[in-house]
Amino acid sequence: MISKKIAVEVLNKALATGADFAEIFSEETHSEIIALDNEKCETSNDNIVYGVGIRLLRNLQSVYGYTNDVSRAGLMTLAETLSKSFDGERIKTVSELKTKKVEKKHRPLIPLTSVSKKDKIDYLLKGCKAAKAVDEEKIVRVMASFLSKEQSVDIYNSDGKYIHDERSRGRISVSVIASDGEKFESGAESPGACKGFEFFQNEVNIEELGKEAAEKALLMLDAKECPSGQMPVIIGNGFGGVIFHEACGHSLEASSVSKNLSVFSNKLGQQIASPLVSAVDDGTIEGAWGSENVDDEGHATHRNLLIKDGILNSYLIDSFNGRRMGMKENGASRRQSYKYEPTSRMSNTFILPGKSTVDEIIKSTKFGLYAKSLGGGSVNPATGEFNFVATEAYIVKDGKIAYPVKGATLIGSGAEVLLKVDMVANDLSRAQGMCGAASGSIPTDVGEPTIRVSSMTVGGRGEKIN
Repeated sequence: MISKKIAVEVLNKALATGADFAEIFSEETHSEIIALDNEKCETSNDNIVYGVGIRLLRNLQSVYGYTNDVSRAGLMTLAETLSKSFDGERIKTVSELKTKKVEKKHRPLIPLTSVSKKDKIDYLLKGCKAAKAVDEEKIVRVMASFLSKEQSVDIYNSDGKYIHDERSRGRISVSVIASDGEKFESGAESPGACKGFEFFQNEVNIEELGKEAAEKALLMLDAKECPSGQMPVIIGNGFGGVIFHEACGHSLEASSVSKNLSVFSNKLGQQIASPLVSAVDDGTIEGAWGSENVDDEGHATHRNLLIKDGILNSYLIDSFNGRRMGMKENGASRRQSYKYEPTSRMSNTFILPGKSTVDEIIKSTKFGLYAKSLGGGSVNPATGEFNFVATEAYIVKDGKIAYPVKGATLIGSGAEVLLKVDMVANDLSRAQGMCGAASGSIPTDVGEPTIRVSSMTVGGRGEKIN
């Protein structure tokens, strides 16, 4: 932690040449990763990240630098170097820093650092054994990992504020590979939370998790190749929300909206989705993977209603891009570490539940694809065009799930998909992931209830559907 006295000196040094805002972000993060491969511990690493980033703003100009020399001399040198980017006269002076009270909503009951490596390994072994037991012959590989991360953050800025926050996150993963001697298929489950070990004791059944991952892999071994063409697509809840996150959520971030690089720029108050669709980004959810007490500029996190009944209601705004937009920040500025300049990012982003049931959606579909679970893909934020791979999918015929298929790819654009949603179920759930963008890789929740898109392009190696 930097003393307030030194922080004031550094801020004033940074402001000497005309910057209208200066900020110091100090971080100390302790992380641990334990990984098992076929019940053998292959990795047990501990890592410490410690350093400081300094940002200067002047109107619509931004300068950023970082160092792990946190001595007074090291910080003053960095501040002076950055200040040389401007050539004006001082317009602001910091006299003192006042501590801003932070609501502490995400305190771990059992700190992850208090749990021994042995206990974590024993916990993972339960999941590995359960996965292998599903089919001793066809389950050829089981991998499991446990990530623990404790982050302490201090933020000082030229508005005279000092903010401190503590963050604790844990995540496990069980990944399974199945083979029938010719083909290989995989399945994985990866829950996490901004909580302590109590989350894994009380809310995660590691043995069921292992079984689910194994059953998914085995199911895909016998799956047919997915047909291709235009068809209705039912997208499952939980990680199915990755489509909204990637194809729509990124296009609602001020980092692209403010520069008119988003398909949704200048569309506040306009209909961009079906009236059945409402969506939020909520960084305040107690213990959620993407939650924080404050964002990485020190602003309290918000529940931002992005879309209401199909109408674009708000964007995700950091303070710097808010200048371009003439809009106030809304707690959405995030970064991976002190090495990254913060910008607008998602936290826990999901479509709100509707009134239909999953059974009603399936029964009302004469023919289509049920993409129960999605995996990786790619998206162009400027256009919202995407393609995603379904890791678990089925063909629906005459209102019933007919058979599993593999190799299904969903192709389209976020703007089109939102408008074509014609049914929304009441089974909202969220799933955890890591989101990469300009300010690094950060933890985020994706989510949605089961939805149906009336028509999408589906890629596959099976028969072509006209």
